[in-house]
Order: sequence, then structure tokens, then C-alpha cells
Amino acid sequence: MAVVLFIISLLILIVIPNVSKQRGRALSINDQALQTELNSQVELYRNEHNLGEDSSVTLDELKKDGYLSNSQIRQIQKEHLKVGGNIDD
Repeated sequence: MAVVLFIISLLILIVIPNVSKQRGRALSINDQALQTELNSQVELYRNEHNLGEDSSVTLDELKKDGYLSNSQIRQIQKEHLKVGGNIDD
């Protein structure tokens, strides 16, 4: 019984760090996808409103005109993503 518990404990010690690493990687990929979507929506907003590339666009404007949902905005704010920014900023 002690040997079985030892083996299970050893497997858990191996699995937990790998799962944790993969979770972090998945979150990073999610942030990149969200930033790409945000940048696309900003570009679409600028094109449809005949604004230049340097024109600033706020999350409130994107929400008001239906470019982003409330849940997207909450996630963007939670992850501290920038309107028109890069994930590496």
C-alpha cells in the first residue's frame, strides 16, 4: 500500500508542474487572440468612421457602436490590454 501511495505521489509531482505550465501558455495564447481581435475591431471602427490610423479609439466607443461586447471589454480590462497595442507592450 505504501509503494502504491509513493508511486501516485510521484506521478502527481510530475503532472502538476506540467499542467500549470500548459495553463499559463493557454492564457498567453488567449491574451494574444484577444489583443488581435481588439486591434481588428479598432481598425474596422476607424475604417467605417473614416478616421486616420493615428486617431484614438476608446473601449466605450467600441462598446457603444457594438464592436465589442461587455464580456470582451471586461476581459480586456482584466488583462490590461491596450486599444491598438501589441501583446508585447
